[in-house]
Amino acid sequence: MYEERLAGFAPTTAHPARTWNYWLGGKDNYEADREAGDAILEIYPEIADMARFQRAFLRRIIRYFTVDCGIRQFLDIGTGLPTADNTHEVAQRLAPEARVVYVDNDPIVLRHAEALLRSTPEGRTDYIEADLRDPGRILDEAARTLDFTQPVAITLLGVLLFIPGDDTVDAIMGRLRDVMAPGSHLALTHTTTAVGGGRTDDAAKEWNDNSPNPMVMRTPEHIRGYVRDLELLEPGIVPLTRWRPDPADASRTRDIDEFCAVARKP
Repeated sequence: MYEERLAGFAPTTAHPARTWNYWLGGKDNYEADREAGDAILEIYPEIADMARFQRAFLRRIIRYFTVDCGIRQFLDIGTGLPTADNTHEVAQRLAPEARVVYVDNDPIVLRHAEALLRSTPEGRTDYIEADLRDPGRILDEAARTLDFTQPVAITLLGVLLFIPGDDTVDAIMGRLRDVMAPGSHLALTHTTTAVGGGRTDDAAKEWNDNSPNPMVMRTPEHIRGYVRDLELLEPGIVPLTRWRPDPADASRTRDIDEFCAVARKP
């Protein structure tokens, strides 16, 4: 199965997951990814910090969901390439019985899925190769591991901007909200131009001119709509660096154009 999927990938074309890996200092990338990454760094050098800050945000929200909310089930959509402190590692350190399902449509992530499937004996992890534009399939397959009649934490970090069409995103988010049991939580991030303005637009244009996976910028108001009917948690729709930062990190962070929303199903 791996070989069949990998036969379709193009190492000569920049890919979001591999370029993000490059900005994080990883090694799972190709020359095309590094060239695209460097071109964007020249326009928008903050992108490397954005990658680090998003990883720190992931750690904070998984810790919050596990410790403060008592959640033991996680659906991580748009997983990306494994690095340190993946969702299951953070959750199962705090609650060994936690169950985690990862979802991505990148064949390179599929190749690394073994790293995502390491679990504590008490818990469980699973990986689904699927596209976010088919939420029904994702939910059906995730139900093999997760019980959607009980609270689940759903995360979509840096993935919605690669889904064109506002109606399409609205339909996807509606399907995910509908399946959430009371007490479930949803966390998402999305790139905006609210902080960087034209420079962020220029960086997105550079990417879109050189990748078959175009970015779609959206506003904080759009992000608020994706969690409608849910209880938006404080401090609201903000740059992810402002979402309950660790005290030791607060003085070293700054506003970036990656906004977040964390919300709860009442």
